[in-house]
Amino acid sequence: MVLEQNLSLVKKVNRLLNWGHWFSFFNMLLALVITASFWWAEPLPVTFLGWSYLVLTWLGHTAFICFMFFILTIFPLSLIFPYQRHIRGLAAALASIGLVLLIFDAYVYNQLGYHLGSASYDQTIDLLRQQIVTNLRNFLLIVAVVGSMLFAIELTISNFCWKKITRLGQSGIGKPALMLFFGSFMLSHVLHIYADAKLQWDITRQDNVLPFSYPATAKSLLARYQLVDLTQRAQRQAERLSLETSLPLTGELRCTLPAQQSTLLLFSQPLTESQINFFRQQQFRLHEQHFAPNNAPEALLNVLYGQFMVEASDTEALKQRPSWLSPSHSQAFSVVNRDPKLSALLPWATESATLTPFSMVFDADPTQNWADYQQYAQIVIVPLHSNNTKFQLAPVTALTRWPALSQQLKQHNSQQLDWLPTLVAAAGCDGQQRWLSDNLLAPKALPKLNISQQDIISIRKDKMLILRQDGSYGVWSAGTLVPLNDKLDVPMLIDALKRLED
Repeated sequence: MVLEQNLSLVKKVNRLLNWGHWFSFFNMLLALVITASFWWAEPLPVTFLGWSYLVLTWLGHTAFICFMFFILTIFPLSLIFPYQRHIRGLAAALASIGLVLLIFDAYVYNQLGYHLGSASYDQTIDLLRQQIVTNLRNFLLIVAVVGSMLFAIELTISNFCWKKITRLGQSGIGKPALMLFFGSFMLSHVLHIYADAKLQWDITRQDNVLPFSYPATAKSLLARYQLVDLTQRAQRQAERLSLETSLPLTGELRCTLPAQQSTLLLFSQPLTESQINFFRQQQFRLHEQHFAPNNAPEALLNVLYGQFMVEASDTEALKQRPSWLSPSHSQAFSVVNRDPKLSALLPWATESATLTPFSMVFDADPTQNWADYQQYAQIVIVPLHSNNTKFQLAPVTALTRWPALSQQLKQHNSQQLDWLPTLVAAAGCDGQQRWLSDNLLAPKALPKLNISQQDIISIRKDKMLILRQDGSYGVWSAGTLVPLNDKLDVPMLIDALKRLED
């Protein structure tokens, strides 16, 4: 009697597990439709290898997600609670919830560029809050309709698989489907290892498009067996980074808007306490959340060209006059150098240049020539570079006598890259190409971004994140430079890198 009961229980469990595999298979097909939407947020590949990897990772990784969902939910329930009616209904409910979360993750990824998770909790809540505040009725209606439809589909699939287990097993679909999904999963990782070793960007830029995606890399596998030279690989990676980020981003200006009041950007050596007190007596306001490089060449690239300094060779750009200083705008813009320390770096900028309504002046001690600068209605005084030797980008104290700008700086950080677009905007002009930074009169909500010596630096409020070329990172308090025991803030980094997009 006991033996018959045990055999009956084994048959129930086997039938439930068999049903669970087919139920998961049909959910893989549903999930493929949903995961295809993740690619809408990304540019499509341009090479055959890129398209091959896209298809392989789409099939293989989607199947992997569904299989893991089965292993973690339906499989243990079938063993613990082998009652087919309850399991089928519960599995349909769990699968519906899983697909709703997958759809929501696709929506978040399309809107923000990253997936659901603890690191993106705040941004996800803000996105939900926007939808609820602006369109609560439609939001609730869509969620209810989509959830109900998915639950109805899941119940249909569940019943169909239970009734047709024998026919499905005899159909011959199981083994080819297993080979397709498993083969795609393995081939996608092999192809990613090759692409990572050869720096095939059309493939590696697809990393993490799908949720829970962690492709194998050449660095961890091939390097272990000395099959790839990491030194040469790092050099090729640096050349790629330099190519994409060090191109001049300021072309001929279009000036169609009425100019604002005359504006002066005054760059000095690090200010002394007495100099700061002097300017405060001249009704200047302090702005302490401004960030400057720790060396003059990089700071000049930021200020005059709106350009990162990825490699030391980028300083060659300083020998040429910036394109925004064209003869057609010589009456509006000027750059004057009164700092002898910068003469070798800026051979085209002289002390004798005429001050114009919108000027950048480099003056080691602005207090000595203060009479020349009082004609300007709007003035910013800021150290050209910091004296911090540990951090490539560090806070310095800026001073502003510019009411509209001071109001904005109460809520926002700033960096040297921001001054050029701000000056251009103050003159009523616009560049033909994109800016890597902000017009501080109308700043973007994105975190600040800088690339210095191949390190990526992002700043948001009081957090500064540095991602190094070797993959290591650090998080510091932006104001005090005290290290924070925080994890890598991926949403913050992705938001900052959106500044590189066209």
